[in-house]
Amino acid sequence: MFYYVSGTVAHVEPRLAVIDCGGVGFACSTTANTLSALTKGKQAKLYTHLAVKEDDMTLYGFASREELNLFRQLISVSGVGPKAALAILSVSTPSNLALSIITGDTKPLVSAPGVGKKIAQRVVLELKDKLAKEQGEALEQYTAPQNGLALAEDKLGESAAALAVLGYSQSEINLALKGIDLEGLTPEQIIKQALKKMMK
Repeated sequence: MFYYVSGTVAHVEPRLAVIDCGGVGFACSTTANTLSALTKGKQAKLYTHLAVKEDDMTLYGFASREELNLFRQLISVSGVGPKAALAILSVSTPSNLALSIITGDTKPLVSAPGVGKKIAQRVVLELKDKLAKEQGEALEQYTAPQNGLALAEDKLGESAAALAVLGYSQSEINLALKGIDLEGLTPEQIIKQALKKMMK
């Protein structure tokens, strides 16, 4: 229903930002990362997700499409509600979390309040399976021999998979990763460079 809300930041508090859009205040539940990017009285744009229940409507807002996409991925996991998803997204950046999920590292996930080891493992298992199904062809392309170096192939494959989790299309990932010098870079650094290119 709402793709984004754009206006003046009228109020902020833990996990909540109110954006004044033409005299109407939209209360958006959000993450610590998004809140850190907002300043009361300044203009802001939040990409939104509207959750509708029988007795409640909640608007979730995020400073980037990447964070919104990962939020939607997280709440698709059984046992992970919006509150837990916001907690997970508050402990690190979307790119770092995506990389953790792809590589099976549950430490960042369990560091989120209210998220136990079982839930973290379920997030990793369900999202990795979903990614493998939806992005199989893209991952095959990135894990194919690029320059004869297995290490470079692994890093490129992990980076491509993490970008796919964030919601980028195969063509966007192709363009973003093209020309990046992999030597000496970690997957996290590769992802950051790719995201910078896509944000220009």
